[in-house]
Amino acid sequence: MFSTENECMEYLKDNEVKFILLAFCDTFGSMKNVSIMPRDVHRAFTTGISLDASAIGGFGSVDESDLILKPVPSTLALLPWRPAQGRVARFYCHIFYPDGTPFEMDSREILRRSVEKAGKLGIRVSFGAECEFYLFKLDENGEPTRIPADHAHYMDAAPFDKGEIVRREICLALEKMNFTPETSHHEEGPGQNEIDFRYSGAMSSADNVLTFRSVVETVAAANGLHADFSPKPMENEAGNGFHINMSPRRKNSDDPTPELKRWFMAGILAHVREITAFLNSTEDSYRRLGTFKAPRYVTWSPRNRSQLIRIPAGTGEFDRIELRSPDCMTNPYIAYALLLEAGVEGIQKQLEPPAPENRNLYEVPEADLTSLEQLPATLEEALSLAEKSELIRRVLPEAMLAALRERR
Repeated sequence: MFSTENECMEYLKDNEVKFILLAFCDTFGSMKNVSIMPRDVHRAFTTGISLDASAIGGFGSVDESDLILKPVPSTLALLPWRPAQGRVARFYCHIFYPDGTPFEMDSREILRRSVEKAGKLGIRVSFGAECEFYLFKLDENGEPTRIPADHAHYMDAAPFDKGEIVRREICLALEKMNFTPETSHHEEGPGQNEIDFRYSGAMSSADNVLTFRSVVETVAAANGLHADFSPKPMENEAGNGFHINMSPRRKNSDDPTPELKRWFMAGILAHVREITAFLNSTEDSYRRLGTFKAPRYVTWSPRNRSQLIRIPAGTGEFDRIELRSPDCMTNPYIAYALLLEAGVEGIQKQLEPPAPENRNLYEVPEADLTSLEQLPATLEEALSLAEKSELIRRVLPEAMLAALRERR
């Protein structure tokens, strides 16, 4: 872990790094970057490297297009798939206006403020992500098809599971980047895979999600495959989820507190409908919800996977809640910021969740579920709820919601 420019410079020199990527996240959750040479690293830390905001999704117009990237020392990592000669390293960056003012659409800055607010209230929350993706074959021109890499099922082993070698390479690459994957396995759909990584603070976890998607796509391509994180790549198969595990704690304690977790969960349940537009940000997101264990109702339960929130079987440091509705098209910084704000509000107000719903909701007749509140059924409904949300107005700039609507 690096904390200063000098430490970073020494590391880059010792590892003979020749190219440095300055990476950031656009409004919609896609990683962007600009490459610089070692001679420009000092300038990046001091005055920053400029970019044209008008060319970045949701960032701005041509008449106010100049923004500045400044690297965050702690995010420095070598890219292990690049050659040892002429190595490439990557920083994540904060984004500023030329006068040094933080850029209001910088999702990393939005999350930083939410983390800081929770910290001032004596609360810290660890996040862990479970990302699902499909591996598809390429055609003769190297373009992605919808032909899955295998026809294995949940937790099948080789030789039926043909993604095992790819997952192994992904995990080894992540470890070289000081990133800790925990488990990996084949998922329910043909060619579908999942890799879970160890919990960490909100900011490092969101950084890890971007890194993870980049590594998966790169390693898949190196193996002649295409990695697809979209919510519903195959009509009659399981969609790709982005399950978010959260562990709220008192700031100076590692011990789980049952009432803290309960209040935090209640805050998320109270606000989840209005923030769903940012957790499920595409039209296809709503084709996934309500099918193949993806939730439809605003409910919770211990260990029941048909619910929006479940309480996994874990104790001590693994005691957590799992939100099952988001998908991988979300901007992880924005998703985490909104969940933090909703959960912390639940703690402040000591909100109580409704009674647990322990039925398998996929087997209950719909006529018996009319009393349960549902997640939005379409992106349009989700956007309409978001536009009325006081929490979203408090956390996000107005332009961010407008950008999401304009992208449709």
